[in-house]
Formats: sequence, structure tokens, C-alpha cells
Amino acid sequence: MMSNSAILPAGVSKEALLTELRRLSWGAADILRAYARGEQPPHGFPKALSVDNGGEGPVSAADLAVNEWLLAGLSGAFPDAGWTLLSEETAKEQLTEGEPLPAEWLWILDPLDGTKDFLQGTGEYAVHLALVRRNRPVLGVVLLPEADELWLGLVGDDAWCEDRGGTRSPVRFSERSELSDLLLVASRSHRDDRLEKLIGELQLGGSKAVGSVGCKVATILRGETDLYISLSGRSAPKDWDMAAPEAVLLAAGGRFTHADLGDLTYNTGDVRQAGCLIASHGKAHVALGERATRAMAEIDPGFQV
Repeated sequence: MMSNSAILPAGVSKEALLTELRRLSWGAADILRAYARGEQPPHGFPKALSVDNGGEGPVSAADLAVNEWLLAGLSGAFPDAGWTLLSEETAKEQLTEGEPLPAEWLWILDPLDGTKDFLQGTGEYAVHLALVRRNRPVLGVVLLPEADELWLGLVGDDAWCEDRGGTRSPVRFSERSELSDLLLVASRSHRDDRLEKLIGELQLGGSKAVGSVGCKVATILRGETDLYISLSGRSAPKDWDMAAPEAVLLAAGGRFTHADLGDLTYNTGDVRQAGCLIASHGKAHVALGERATRAMAEIDPGFQV
């Protein structure tokens, strides 16, 4: 076990922070579920208006409400904490291309990951919140509102899932370790020919499609699948897509790296997480990375994995 001082900023206790994160997370779940169902959201947030009438649609309204709820909550609960808050919603105002934020401790928030799934009613959307120290995550929150699952992870300490009653469930990685047995969790929408070829070259045991990076990583944490691959093309995922899922996976003993086994880094001045990224339960991670690197050299020569 790490000491609290090694994990968190001075003056912030682990228990106080986890207590507040629980309160804020379940509040965010209630907000998102209300918007997803066209109901009046709690905590004083406005009901979504019709886009046709010039109002905020359910996605925009939900994004903005959860963004405000979480950022205001963290700021209010820990007014003296020496951290900075960054959200997908505030990034345009906060960030300058090529310049990292001057922050040793940085919260990175995605108030709604899985927009298409939110709109389509699949339930496979998530809230991501990560605390990053310098360039690496130290704490992750992945909230799945429709599953009533709150995944929490402190890197170097522990990871677990909680329900609304506070009952904890441990991470249950599968025992599959041979590449030919591993099950891939993949995107429904972000797929191209290169990714299909790469998956074919890896010769895995099967795959399932799930929305949201947080929902995908949760399937690994539950033991339903074993790995997830992100392969950037015209666009790439951003810091707020990856930081929280990576933190929880690392805290559980899994891995989330580039195919060449290099670490993902955050707050570098470029929020794009480009390359071939592999998240896994860790049991065959090195072999996965080696096979993927060789395959990408053939599929897309010169591609930076």
C-alpha cells in the first residue's frame, strides 16, 4: 500500500476525496439518466430543450450540467487543494496548442463519453474523471450510470467497483492468457480497414462491440473481455478519453500502453492520444504489443505505434 501522501496532493486525505467522489459521481449519474430519459434533471439543472427551437439538445445539456456539477463540486469541497481542473468542455478556453498546463496535479474530465450510445439509448456511456500528476494518472473514476457501477482506482494501491449502496466488488480479470484465447472489446463506430487487418493479424479468440472507452475497459475489469485496441486515423482519442480508464486498469494490475509498450502521457501540450494503444488485463500484454507492432509495420509502414 502506498501512503496517502505519495498518491494525493498535500492536505487531501484519501478517504475525504473518495467520499466526495462518490457523492459527485452518483449525482452525475442521476443527471445523465434524467437527460437520457427526457426527464427533469436534479440539482437545479434545466430540462433539455428542443434543438429545433434553438435550445440545448440532450447531449449538450447533459455535458454542460455534469461538467458544472463535477468541477464546482471538486472546487467547493477542496478549495485549497493545489490542483487544476481540465474538462473536454473547457479545453478550448484553457489550452494552447503545444503548451502543457502549468500544473503538477491536474483533474481531466470527460462528462459524457459515448455520445452516440447516449443518444441511441444503448446505455453504454460513461463519465471519466482522472487525477494526473505531471504526465501520468494516479487516480481514476469511471462511472457507468445505466449499469449503476462506479469504478475507482488508485494507482499503486487498489481498484474496485461500487454500487449505489457502497457495496464493493473486486476486479475479476479473466484467466485467459494465450493470444488465441483472448477476447477483444471493440468500438461499434471507430473502425477502419487498418484496424480490421490488425485484429486479423493478432489471431485472437473473439470480439464484442461496446460503446465508450470506459464501458470497454469495464468489460476487461469484469473478466468479460481481455483487451481493447485504439488505432488512430484521421482523428485520435483525447486525454479525457483515456486517462480515467487507464488509471483504473493500472490500479487493478492491468496495462494500457502504446504497442511499443511506451506509456501514455497526459498534459503534454497535445491532447491527442495517437498511435496504436492497447489496454489489457496484462497477462499477455508484451506479446500483444510485439505482434501488433510487427503487424502495423506491414499494414501502415511508418505509422508511429
